Amino acid sequence: MHNHPLDPLSEEEIRTAASVIKQQANLDDSAWIETITLEEPGKPELIAYNSGTPVERRAYVCCYEPSSNRTLRGIVGIEAEALSSWEHVPGAQARIVSEEFDLGEKLVRADARFREACALRGITDLEKVLIETWSAGNFGIAEEQGERIAYCYCWLINDAGDNRYGRPIGNLHPVVDLRRRKVLRVDDFGVIEIPPDTAAIRPTENLRTDIKPLSITQPDGPSFTVEGFHVEWQKWRVRIGFNVREGLVLHNISYQDKDRIRPIMHRMSMPEMVVPYGDPSPASFRRNAFDTGEYGIGLALDSLTLGCDCLGHIHYFDICAHDWTGKPTVKKNVVCMHEEDYGLLWKHTDAKTGKARAVRSRRLVISSICTIGNYVYGFYYYFYQDGTIGVEVKATGIPFPTAIAPGETPQFGAMLAPGVQSHVHQHVFSFRCDMCIDGENNSVSEVEFASSPIGPDNPQGNAIQILERELKSESEAQRELNLASARYWKVFNPDKLNQFGIPTAYKLAAGGNALPFLHRDSAVGKRAAFMFKHFWATAYKPDEMYPAGWFPNQSSGEEGLPKWTKANRSLENTDLVVWYTLNFHHLPRPEDWPVQPVVYANFHWMPDGFFDENPALDVPPNDFL
Repeated sequence: MHNHPLDPLSEEEIRTAASVIKQQANLDDSAWIETITLEEPGKPELIAYNSGTPVERRAYVCCYEPSSNRTLRGIVGIEAEALSSWEHVPGAQARIVSEEFDLGEKLVRADARFREACALRGITDLEKVLIETWSAGNFGIAEEQGERIAYCYCWLINDAGDNRYGRPIGNLHPVVDLRRRKVLRVDDFGVIEIPPDTAAIRPTENLRTDIKPLSITQPDGPSFTVEGFHVEWQKWRVRIGFNVREGLVLHNISYQDKDRIRPIMHRMSMPEMVVPYGDPSPASFRRNAFDTGEYGIGLALDSLTLGCDCLGHIHYFDICAHDWTGKPTVKKNVVCMHEEDYGLLWKHTDAKTGKARAVRSRRLVISSICTIGNYVYGFYYYFYQDGTIGVEVKATGIPFPTAIAPGETPQFGAMLAPGVQSHVHQHVFSFRCDMCIDGENNSVSEVEFASSPIGPDNPQGNAIQILERELKSESEAQRELNLASARYWKVFNPDKLNQFGIPTAYKLAAGGNALPFLHRDSAVGKRAAFMFKHFWATAYKPDEMYPAGWFPNQSSGEEGLPKWTKANRSLENTDLVVWYTLNFHHLPRPEDWPVQPVVYANFHWMPDGFFDENPALDVPPNDFL
């Protein structure tokens, strides 16, 4: 029994969906399951549910059949235990699943050509070799076209055993045919001396002794309440969701304004992430990863630990994933929720009387952390008392290390340690925000500022023009940030006006960002064309979920946002989706080795005429608590 149709699938529902596929999809014994996840109800269904109409529980299922090299997908009715749709997706390759990572490693380890290449480098104990299976991308290589290919990277694990990436094996890249389960070839671009053993990531000696305990206590418990996956915190309402591809998803974000619950966003998630590297050498040009679309963030989520990943009074959410046979697996504590003190919320001091009124800020934090190979990413959603929504990515882990010959200077990277370089790269995140500002029908505008010329109307030269224009179509709403004009974007409801007769709105306030440096016509540029614009807006369509398309693994490109927006649909007073591209540009430093301190990248949605006044005036000062 489920309290809400947006609840993630349970163990039993995953088990049922897997059984239906095995019995009704006419797959042979070679087939395996990429995805079993909730098929989210459509908006009309959710509206009907709110009026008392039951909603059928459905699962989206994607499979791969190696014998026929086919990717297939469909919908399973859970209660009916029936396959309601099923189709072959021509030319598509399913995501690489964890069992294929293991398969690729085993095939390479047993290959005589790989053993010989290791021997040339003085490596005889292959148990100390880490072999990682990456998606191969699509670079037009004839023997790889149409096949299921993985490209491998290798390291020698350090003696301490805690840094698997400390000693990269340069220029050695096995290429694996995952469908036929064989090593296609071993790309060896020449022996590079293996770097010396590195310092341990977890030293046990010479640790700091001047750190005193810091306790965070809430003797009366937290201020939030939780019912299933529904959360209420002060005036915020939000529902926790999950799928194996995107990981943490937020639904039905709203704010209680006096006696009204006002919707802001129907759904928010991070549906794609690509990390392109900038070294064009034969051994490195293929290095890129679509971590969401090729691998799946949800499958890589960490089980979080009190006192390390989160502090204070914590509420954890468990979710259920599955292996490639469809067997469900409960992942404990993968979503963490807690409150944080966030310093000053607002303050006023009366200059004549000296009386001051200060209120401290508190925010609700909903987070998850995933480990994908060498990198670790934390995804944090913040809800503030003044109606602001913050989104932050915290990047840590180990920058991708590559061997460099003694005496050489990196041309496309920086030195991290003796014999170890790391290439310049970018972490590009696409966030999908299904907007609902005071209702389903919204519009979008761009706001800029400009200097006015000195003249009769501006004799002192201090006038600042406020320039706002509506972005009325999908072609108009493909935009880049501009520091020179302090550009930002607003989503507004033209049918809901505030006390000044202005449409209620939220604005997207960008933090640090960058543009891609790889060429637009490069192989990765074609496959991740969404990253060349910071801002996109599209008319809502249920199946337009992923900015690089549903199946980016080995795709040729131009799927997703570039393809959809060719329709150039109207964005005027309609159900619309905003896509924000957050680009963290990274040239690694020696200080990032052997493990990188957290780097932060963020943006915010801020109310802009949504409220009639500061909505946090009613937050009591500390002496009232």
